[in-house]
Parts: sequence; C-alpha cells; structure tokens
Amino acid sequence: MDVAPLAVPDAWVFTPRQYPDERGVFLEWFRADVLSRVIGHQMAIAQSNQSVSRRGTIRGVHFADVPPSQAKYVYCARGAVLDVVVDIRVGSPTFGRLDTVRLDDVDRRAVYISEGLGHAFMALTDDAVVTYLCSTGYAPEREHGVNPLDEELGIPWPRDIEPILSAKDAAAPGLAKAAADGLLPTYAECLAFYASLRSRS
Repeated sequence: MDVAPLAVPDAWVFTPRQYPDERGVFLEWFRADVLSRVIGHQMAIAQSNQSVSRRGTIRGVHFADVPPSQAKYVYCARGAVLDVVVDIRVGSPTFGRLDTVRLDDVDRRAVYISEGLGHAFMALTDDAVVTYLCSTGYAPEREHGVNPLDEELGIPWPRDIEPILSAKDAAAPGLAKAAADGLLPTYAECLAFYASLRSRS
C-alpha cells in the first residue's frame, strides 16, 4: 500500500496494490498496521457507515467537536466521488486550505481524515457507494457543518455537475461565520488530542 500526505496536514491518501486475474481483482483497502505507522496511534473503529449517492450529491462539509471529534477512513467501493478535506482548525498555519482526491472503483484509493478536519464529497457517478470507518459513533449534538458552496472556501466542484445538497448542508454557515460563531475546533485543542491518542498507544 502506497501512502502520501495531502496538502492539508494530518490527512493522507492510501493507494492499495491490486492483484487482478481471470477471476477479478483482490486488494487490501484498509490495513490497521499501515495506518497506525502513518498517524502514530491505532485508530479505534467504533462505527462503519455507508452512503449511496446519485450524481451531483454533495455530503459535507462535516466535522465534530474536539475532543473526541471523529476521524474517518473513507473508501469508494463503487462509482466515483470527488473527496475534499478542509483545514478548519482555527489557529492552524494552513487554516482554510483544502485538498481534493478522486476516489473510485478503478484506483481504489482511500483517504484518512484526522479529528478536527472538515470533510465533504460530491458523487461523480450515479449510485456512488462510499464506506467510512469512524473512530467514534455518531453524536448529533456534537456534529456541525460548513456550507460546501461557500465562495470564500472555494471548493473546486465540477462545473458541469449540478450540486444536490440536503437542507441541513444548504443552511450551514460559511467558513468565516462558523469561525466567528465559535463552531470550529482550534488547532491547539486538535494537537493536544492527537498527542493524547499517541500517548495511549
């Protein structure tokens, strides 16, 4: 498995080696030992989610309060999505920076998103199936969002695809308002939480 950091610190892309033959293909899309070496601690897997999305569907930008927030290991089992990671940690040297990765059923990459980062994706195909391994369970009172169409944020969604948003995501504040309202995690509390995870390991 090949690993590369994203432009947003504390996020990585994992590209598995695939073994095709006359029967089909085999690959390891998740390796706990590889992930642990990269992030410096074991990822607790508390919940596994799966979404099926029609073309144009945007889910995100989502994040949760730190601690414990929610780390995610995201994989597209069918179809294709444009996956987006955003540094929303107030005080981070790269606050507002984002990076995108195409996740699909060809290269079969996965993305790891550390606690405190924002995450979103757009389905590029109909019936795009995305699986998320999550470090904590869903806690609605701790979940927040930033509007994925916020012009200041400037996510480069494909212009030839009409975006489809949930009412909740469409009503989410822009990045600047979320920061002004105190909704975003701070860089300091995220670093402290990462250090606590490493010390436990």
